[in-house]
Amino acid sequence: MKYLILPDIRSAHNVGAMFRTADGAGVSKVFLAGYSPRPVDRFGRSQSEIEKTSLGANKTMDWEYVDNLPQLIVDLRQNGVTVVAVEQSSNSVSLANFTVPNKVAYILGNEVDGVSEHIQQLCDVIVELPMLGQKESLNVATTAGIVLYHQVVSKK
Repeated sequence: MKYLILPDIRSAHNVGAMFRTADGAGVSKVFLAGYSPRPVDRFGRSQSEIEKTSLGANKTMDWEYVDNLPQLIVDLRQNGVTVVAVEQSSNSVSLANFTVPNKVAYILGNEVDGVSEHIQQLCDVIVELPMLGQKESLNVATTAGIVLYHQVVSKK
């Protein structure tokens, strides 16, 4: 079982891309939190940017908006899910050295600020992607693809 948690993602295009990737990588459910755009607005209308970049995965993926991200993390952990922050940190391990558990939830953070320190502290582990060039990070949707498919590849 695999989950994707997306707090405070600014771009609807990134959310849509991650819905599409989540579908392809076998994610069971996407959780949205904070000000992340939702596939359906408060009037029940489809969010066009998410619809476009997800190629309809926003309609086939199970998703939920949560008001209380720390409580979601506690609930998942109590149900045997390993909660993983994807973030650069002095406490992180390289994704290459991460053994993927059977039940996992990945948290990817805001495009500028990443996963907050408070949320990182609630997680079981922090993983990061090694950056080998001049740039310090990748786009959040690109990172989601690498992380979600790391599990698919490592389970083969």
